[in-house]
Amino acid sequence: MTTERPVAVAMRGITIQFPGVKALDAVDLTLYGGEVHSLMGENGAGKSTLIKALTGVYAIDSGSIVVDGRERSFRSTADAQAAGVSTVYQEVNLCANLSVAENVMLGNEVRRGGRIDWRATHEAAAGHLAELGLDIDTRSVLASHSIAVQQLVAISRSMVIDTRVLILDEPTSSLDRGEVEQLFAVMRRLRDRGVAILFVSHFLDQIYEISDRLTVLRNGGLVGEYPIAELGREALVARMIGRELSALDALSSTAEREIDRDAVPVLRARGVGRRGVIEAADLDVHRGEVVGLAGLLGSGRTELARLLAGADRSDGGTVEVDGAATRLTSPRHALDRGIAFSSEDRRSEGIVADLTVAENIVLGVQARRGALRRVPQSERDALVAEYLEALGVRPADPNALVRNLSGGNQQKVLLARWLATAPELLILDEPTRGIDVGAKADIQRKVAELAARGLAVVFISSELEEVLRIAQRVAVLRDRRKIGELMTQDVDVDTLVAFIAEGDAEDPSGKEKIA
Repeated sequence: MTTERPVAVAMRGITIQFPGVKALDAVDLTLYGGEVHSLMGENGAGKSTLIKALTGVYAIDSGSIVVDGRERSFRSTADAQAAGVSTVYQEVNLCANLSVAENVMLGNEVRRGGRIDWRATHEAAAGHLAELGLDIDTRSVLASHSIAVQQLVAISRSMVIDTRVLILDEPTSSLDRGEVEQLFAVMRRLRDRGVAILFVSHFLDQIYEISDRLTVLRNGGLVGEYPIAELGREALVARMIGRELSALDALSSTAEREIDRDAVPVLRARGVGRRGVIEAADLDVHRGEVVGLAGLLGSGRTELARLLAGADRSDGGTVEVDGAATRLTSPRHALDRGIAFSSEDRRSEGIVADLTVAENIVLGVQARRGALRRVPQSERDALVAEYLEALGVRPADPNALVRNLSGGNQQKVLLARWLATAPELLILDEPTRGIDVGAKADIQRKVAELAARGLAVVFISSELEEVLRIAQRVAVLRDRRKIGELMTQDVDVDTLVAFIAEGDAEDPSGKEKIA
């Protein structure tokens, strides 16, 4: 069927080498007009590098790129856009302070007599949006809209310049199900118009819902190209990681591991809240226990975690650490009390992109000791070597800049930073978001292993199955309020979803709800 479609892109033998590493090794990619083609692989497999080769960010060392039957040599993103290749990234690259119309028509405004005709420009923007089935007020400020709408505006903008190849790089990572459906509806419209769409996502359900074909990369090399109907999910995962799924997930549910809840908890919070942000809540976390925070986006999971970590200040209530009353006034103060916090915003509040792997790992230890007590070089080297090996950071080069690591390996570096401080309580907010299945399982296994050794953990994930697999107990939030707690051995994903939706009437598992 695909052979009857026009070839929009033919990349052949693409090789790109950086100092000390071959990022792509003779990779092929074929995109047809009128299809959604998914690019799959673990973090570090070469997906981003291949996309940057196609969009003119990176020059290729060898190979060829043919777009619409013509061999191209892109020296910039402008060259790629001129050839009809556009990209919409996870972080929308638009002007949030401008109107929807100004963003859609930026650089392509309707002009009369050398001046912009704003009325005609708004009408043109509305027409482009309508072609994608979108009804958005073109005079509204872009910042007033959700991330999902902003991404749709970015797609509409790309179509103004007659895009024939649209690259969507992790566009759904921050969207809820309804927003994903809206995006998919637009993608199908574009596909039916003959646009070739290259889709990158870590959500396997979405890949199988929207894709026609997929290409799998591993370690910078091509594994294969497959019609979606001919490759099952387990087979796909096996090709991505180079081993069978059963070998990947040696982590069994930890829900039944015994926790001594008669002992003094590592953390006891009572009435912790913040006006207008989250209602006052109680939470205990015991030694060796993983407590999950579950709820929909906007339910208050992150807000509660930030209060427990001192990143935000509670308006009232009390906090005890190992039975001693304390006030958590800052993350540094919390760290001094043995509480380490890994934010969901890995880029802005986590990694320091211009520092090396070693410098990022040692940051937490140095912060705990203070600027005047430098970590000795021998101790630093030993710490870094220990955690590079323990967490399987790749490449295992302490001098590599963190910005050059894949998302999964950046997350491992962050985890190493906080583990190096020897915390009693580790608060992880979305530690596996946007990383591949192999790195995700590595982190899940490490969290379970640390808890088994006695570390207390608060774990947040949008993937409820992941929360139930790792945690012994789940605190459920809705509408910025804690509505109850469930023992994970008593519930499955369906009952947890029902509890999140139906609230505090009764535990859907039929078990008594924890007060």
